[in-house]
This record gives sequence, C-alpha cells and structure tokens, in this order.
Amino acid sequence: MSLRADALESGGVAVEYDSEDVREPSIKKSRRQPGSALVYLRGPKFLIYVSGALSMWGDRMWHFAISVFLIELYGRNLLLTAVFGLVVAGSVLLVGALIGDWVDRNPRNKVAHASLFIQNVSVTVCSIVLMLVFSYKQWIEQIWDGWLTVVCYTVVIVLADVANLASTALTIAIQRDWIVVITGYNRGHLAGMNATMRRIDQVTNILAPLAVGQVMTLASNVVGCGFILGWNVVSLIVEFFFLSRVYRIVPALSVKPPGVEAEQACVQGGARRRLHEEPSERSLSVTAIPGLPLCFQRLRQLLTTCKDGWTAYYQQDVFLAGMGLAFLYTTVLGFDCITTGYAYTQGISGSLLSLLMGVSAVTGLMGTVVFTKLRKAYGLVNTGVISSCIHLGCLLLCVCSVFAPGSPVDLRLLMPYTDNSSSPSPSSPGARRMASQREKHIYPLGGGSNQPLLPDRSSIHWTNNTVLFDNVPSGATPESYISIILLFLGVITARVGLWSFDLTVTQLLQESICESERGVVNGVQSSMNYLMDLLHFIMVIAAPQPQHFGILVIISVLFITAGHTMYFLYARKAKRKSRQRRNT
Repeated sequence: MSLRADALESGGVAVEYDSEDVREPSIKKSRRQPGSALVYLRGPKFLIYVSGALSMWGDRMWHFAISVFLIELYGRNLLLTAVFGLVVAGSVLLVGALIGDWVDRNPRNKVAHASLFIQNVSVTVCSIVLMLVFSYKQWIEQIWDGWLTVVCYTVVIVLADVANLASTALTIAIQRDWIVVITGYNRGHLAGMNATMRRIDQVTNILAPLAVGQVMTLASNVVGCGFILGWNVVSLIVEFFFLSRVYRIVPALSVKPPGVEAEQACVQGGARRRLHEEPSERSLSVTAIPGLPLCFQRLRQLLTTCKDGWTAYYQQDVFLAGMGLAFLYTTVLGFDCITTGYAYTQGISGSLLSLLMGVSAVTGLMGTVVFTKLRKAYGLVNTGVISSCIHLGCLLLCVCSVFAPGSPVDLRLLMPYTDNSSSPSPSSPGARRMASQREKHIYPLGGGSNQPLLPDRSSIHWTNNTVLFDNVPSGATPESYISIILLFLGVITARVGLWSFDLTVTQLLQESICESERGVVNGVQSSMNYLMDLLHFIMVIAAPQPQHFGILVIISVLFITAGHTMYFLYARKAKRKSRQRRNT
C-alpha cells in the first residue's frame, strides 16, 4: 500500500508515501454520496485553504501598506523604507535556523497558535501606533526635540519585523509540515495541496494590495491603518479556530517521531547528520562552560543551533535543489516593481502595466496546473528538469531585449569619464556624436514621482524599485517598443516554468527531509532565499539607472542559469541512485 522506494527516488527520506492512486476510488465514491460537499467544507484541506487565504491576504496588504506608510511618515523620503527592507531581510537571514529549530522542538498546535498570535498582534499594535503618529505627527515632533518621532519609527519597524518573523514561522509550520501530515504522505494529494496554496497566493498577490490601496486612496492613511487592524483581529479569530479544528480532526498532527525513529529515518534516507538527542533537547545539548555568564552560555547555544541548522541543510540530499531555488531570487526579472519602474521609463502607461500584471497572474496560475500535469506524467524530479528548461527558454527573450531596438542599455555609462589630451574637441563631429549617443536614453530627473503599482513578493522589491526609479517621469517614448515587448513577453511566459519549478523544489523539500528537522532545514532555506534577495538589492543599488537595466538582466539570467544547473546536478544524482536501487 506504500511506495517506499518511490519516495527514495527523489534522494529523500524513507517515509511512507502512499500511491496517489490508492485512495482514488474511495474519493470518487465519496464525492457521489449526498452531503459530500458539506463533508469537504468541514474537512482539514478546506480549512487549511481558508486559513491560508486569510493569512496571505493580510500579509500582502501589510507588505504593501507598510512601505507606503513609512514613506509618508518620513516626508516622502525613502530612508525608512530602505531601513525596513534591510532589517526584515537581515533578521530572517540571521535567525531563520533558530525559527525552524523552534518549530521542530515544540508541538505543532502551540507553534501555529503562537506564530499566528504574535504575527497578528504585532501588526495590530503597529497599526495603532501608525494611526497615532499620523493623527498627532506635529505634536509628536515637538516632544523631546523630535526624538519621540525616532522612537515611534523604531517601534514601527521593530513590530513590523517581528510580524514578518512570525509569518515566516507560520509558513514553515503550515505549508512545509502540516500539509505533509494532512495528506497522509500521499504524493499526489501533497502536490494538489501545494498547487492550490500557490494559486491562492497568486490571486491574493494581485487583489490584496489593490483593496488596501483603494481604501488608502479614497479615504486616508489613518483609515487604511484601521482597515488593516480590523482585518487582523477578525483573521486572528477565524484562523485560530480553523487551525485548532484541523489539529483536532487530524490525529497525526499531535504525534512527532521520537529521536531514535527520526535517526533511523535519516540514515535510511541518506542524511549524514545523526540525531543523538530527542528533538526537544537538540538545541540545548551544548556543554556548559564553568564560569561563563549565563547570557554568554545562552548565546553560545543559539550560535550552535544555527551552525547545526546550516550543517543539516548542507547535508540534505536535496541541498542542491534548495540552493537552485534560492539562486532564482537574485533577479530583476520577476514581475515586481523594479520591472514596473523600468517600464515607466520606457513609455508604458499604468493602465497597460496593470493589465500585464493580470496576464502575469494568469500565467502563474497556469504554472501550477502545468506542475500537477507534469508530475503525474513524468515524476517529480523530471518535472523540475522540464520546468527549468521552460523557464530558461522564456528568459532568453529577456536577453534578446537587451540588444533589441529601443533598448536604453549603454555599456559606456559604466566606464568613468576621462578628459585627456587625446580626446576630440567638444566641437568636433565625433564628440558631438558620442554625446548624442550618451544622452539618447537619459531622462531628466524631476517632476512628480511615479509610485510603483503592486508589490510582487515583498516590500523589499517595492523599496528597490522606489530607490531605483524615484522621480523618473513616465510617458517618455522610446525609438522602438521591440525591446520592452520582448522583455515583458519573456517575464510573463517564464512564470509558467518558474512556479512549476518552485512547486517541484517545495515538494522535494517536504518529502526528503526528516520530520524531526523539517522546520530547521526549511528555516535555513528561508534564510538562503533572503540572502540571495539581498544580493539582488545590492545589485540594483550598484546599477540604478534605466541605462543599466540591460546589464542587470544579463546578470539575473546568469544567476538563474546557475540555480537551474544546481538542480540538474541534483536530478542526475537522484536518478543515478534510483537506477542503483533497481539494479540491486
């Protein structure tokens, strides 16, 4: 009744994964029975979907609104937003392993409830502080010679960062652990739930910022804060109730494997890290040093936990696949606001951009459908290979856009200007021609700033784009639209392969990691994603002009190619192991 060998094909742990066809007859029979729809609505899958939709909607609204709020607070200056982006990315990078270890060491219901409570309460308190600051800003600026304002800014950023960390813990707990248990380790059902959660994420990614943006535009920032506050209070109650019910009706969620069984599973699956302690004692196993103050002892334990987490991540058979996914974050070719801001400089209107974003959402949903079809037809590992080829093939259009007519790329802008005796005189035809070429795609900075439309993944991208294209006037008409058409055609079509590949690696991580260290490994994976996102942040700062965008495109494609190459190496290794098992 199980496919233990099939689970090992992906280079993972010998976990009892049921065949996707085992329960199919019973499922079809139950759907024909009266009241089956009501049973489904009360079942754990539907409750998880609703809870996830509420959580994702709140996250998307908050990520969009907090960036706008911070700019409004600081006099339309970008400093606070940039600081917030760096704090969020840096904190997850530093404590991602600790968050995952905390998820592993505690009962599932306590982890979910604590993460949910901390996240929503942090956003609620932060919204209250923002409402007070917006309402009494002039009075606050006069207290303590303006230092109370600095305190308020600090409180807002800290609370927002705590909310993001709690959201990370909740995502690891629900989408990387609960879903695996709820599906009963059935690979077909697991793929279906992953795809459905991704579809919900894609829809909320577009609609949630639009909703809160309309409230802020038609009313005020204070009303926007109140709207987010009310949403989080209601969402907290509903999600808490739904998750509690799921925990009650799925008894397997209350059981975590003991340390000995977890060690045996890791050995059978090929993981080289041995677990000598109970999971609840893993991070507390550091030998105490006599005479060392308690605070330093605790710090040493935390550092050891981080080290063990990164070691466990490196020693996973699916390590190369996870690294490949992380490399995809170092890119300006996501349909985020960097691309949106660049499109503004190329004469693309806001209405057309919003339409293109809708099309990109549709192609993202198509990627989830393609994933389920390919996985069923060719297997999980081969699905990743096919998705990688689709992704890279579509991004070749973006590379072509760099050299196509209408592209503003000018490599000479990266070269320092030197004035020497061999240079032609300013009045010579050659000098005038060079100056003309340099000024062809340079747009003067001035006039009103164009705020980017919709954030795609996080406020970091929104910050990057705002820094990148602040005060760049829209409506400038290029010589040709061929370049920008190729760029958006590549970005939009590539989302089919991108999301299919993302779902492939996500399921490989779910299937291949020991249950006792599923949290810590996924925590390190989140840290790697943020690390590569920080590299993307630095890359944009280093080349901030529209004339540099072509260079960023080429660098992004190189990073993405490196990531997919890592996955190809993993797939080759996994298939070789599979053949060896069949031969023996």
